[in-house]
Amino acid sequence: MTDLQTPPAEEKSYSQGQLVRMRFFRHKGAIISMIVLAVIIVVAFTSIGFGPIPGWWDKVPTAQYEKIGTGAPTWEHPFGQDTIGKDYFALVMLGTQKSLIIAVGVGLISTIIGTVIGAVAGYFRGWLESLLMRMTDLLLVIPLLVLAAVLGKMASSWGIWGLTIMLGIVTWTGLARLVRGEMLSLRERDFVVAATAVGTSSGRIITKHILPNAIGTIIVSATLTISSAILLETSLSYLGYGVQAPDTSLGLLISDYQTAFTTRPWLFWWPGLMILAIALCVNFIGDGLRDAFDPRQNRTKA
Repeated sequence: MTDLQTPPAEEKSYSQGQLVRMRFFRHKGAIISMIVLAVIIVVAFTSIGFGPIPGWWDKVPTAQYEKIGTGAPTWEHPFGQDTIGKDYFALVMLGTQKSLIIAVGVGLISTIIGTVIGAVAGYFRGWLESLLMRMTDLLLVIPLLVLAAVLGKMASSWGIWGLTIMLGIVTWTGLARLVRGEMLSLRERDFVVAATAVGTSSGRIITKHILPNAIGTIIVSATLTISSAILLETSLSYLGYGVQAPDTSLGLLISDYQTAFTTRPWLFWWPGLMILAIALCVNFIGDGLRDAFDPRQNRTKA
């Protein structure tokens, strides 16, 4: 009896999106960071509530409570109390909410501006590219902290939304240069040349053909911008050019209680640890996304 040869199993193919997800979920640091960041966000927005939605924590950041001893952490006040008896857990959660809103808002605004300017400059070239890139270079030579401090002071009367907008319009330069580089490479590809030959409009070529192929660069840059934004907001608030009272943020909490570092260190360490945790988590997620979108990665097989 002749042995029948079993045909070789077909190699399973994956779409680009599936490959990206598989690479990302193999990055243990990014997955752990994503879980930790999700826990921080959920606790911050559910504990003291957000807007009209009440929270599960029985204390509010604006109320003063009877001070227990020196205000050190206790079962009733796990993060301790500030100098006038406010519950520090509620204050830190409120500061975390504000800092996260600013960071995400800055990331979105910066990504939109940088993507538009980089795409237009890289695709159309000529005098328009020169104008946009010289404007980008001008912003790059000005120290970011100085520029952000000036604009942040101007927008201080607008609350955290004004600060978010101002920081967003000064942090897009790095992404604009990255997107422009991607555009210069992609606009010479065959599929773009073919789309141009059949009369496809420039706007459609950019949005439907080029930008989807540059999405990895944009997403990774946006993620890292969020991490930079929370550190920038912390620096500005610490120097007095960022969030102003009665609003609060993690950076403002550190600034307000910096003199208590030796006598009541919990007032300094809790917001500091929260800033460190958020920044590290976002950076690890960015590293995972960068590795996932890296086209030099080996093709995943079943």
